[in-house]
Amino acid sequence: MKQPLFLEPVFQERIWGGTALKEQFGYDIPSDSTGECWAISAHPNGPSIVKTGDFSGKTLIELWQEQPVLFGNHKADVFPLLTKILDANTDLSVQVHPNDAYAELYESGELGKTECWYIIDCAVGAEIILGHDAKTKTEFTERIEKGEWDQLLRRVKIKPGDFFYVPSGTIHALGKGTVVLETQQSSDATYRLYDYDRVDQDGRLRELHIDNSIAVSTIPHRDTVATPEQSIIPGATITKFVEAEYFTVYKWDIEGKAKFNYKAFLLASVIVGDGTLNIGNKLYRVKEGDHFILPANAGEFEMEGKATLIVSHV
Repeated sequence: MKQPLFLEPVFQERIWGGTALKEQFGYDIPSDSTGECWAISAHPNGPSIVKTGDFSGKTLIELWQEQPVLFGNHKADVFPLLTKILDANTDLSVQVHPNDAYAELYESGELGKTECWYIIDCAVGAEIILGHDAKTKTEFTERIEKGEWDQLLRRVKIKPGDFFYVPSGTIHALGKGTVVLETQQSSDATYRLYDYDRVDQDGRLRELHIDNSIAVSTIPHRDTVATPEQSIIPGATITKFVEAEYFTVYKWDIEGKAKFNYKAFLLASVIVGDGTLNIGNKLYRVKEGDHFILPANAGEFEMEGKATLIVSHV
């Protein structure tokens, strides 16, 4: 099988969302508060559907179950990864995700959630929250009880092109004016620690998950700095951002014609530019905002054009 799987994005409205997904990628979003594009998803809360080819109309969940050869007969029960683009038009809530063991016990069998962010675009002076300054669980709990968020939370200035690895247990939040591509475990398990006292459309404070957040947070915080590794091949510059337990993530900067050969199935998102994918001696036009999966053991293929892709595999 040498046919790419082009996928239809699923959009999620969020209180902090905006219109950047339409303005930047031309997506037909459902409202002016669209926060998430679930670009490559086999999660029940928003499964992708194949747009073209032999499996047109199938969900990624169905393909994982019915066509395991596409994914190298991977042994996981569920499709392991989820690719999103997020538009943080306003600040996201401060949150933390559980690991696999905690999620299995308390989240009805969900996976844990380790993730990473590639900053596609952001406002000048934009920030993220990444980590905290408490040395002990007692200090962590006391600062939460007293509302001493400025003394607790770590803020980091960001710029387009930055990359951050966010293991489960890490306190984090995107700041306003930020568009990111997120690669994560296929999980929707999130604990909201702080939400700036915002109210929902019914005028009620949004639910917090203080006890769960304290239970799963890494204390003290451990920095996990990703050190990019860059290699140059004919026609492309390849940057490997992270090679971790749950995923390996690259940026491909295509400048001409480049040849690749991976045994793993690949999740690919075109975030800038356009080009042509040549696989199985068939040409496929790809452009900014496209998302697709290249099947396992597809052999050699080519990318030609001027484009930037974020690519991942397990």
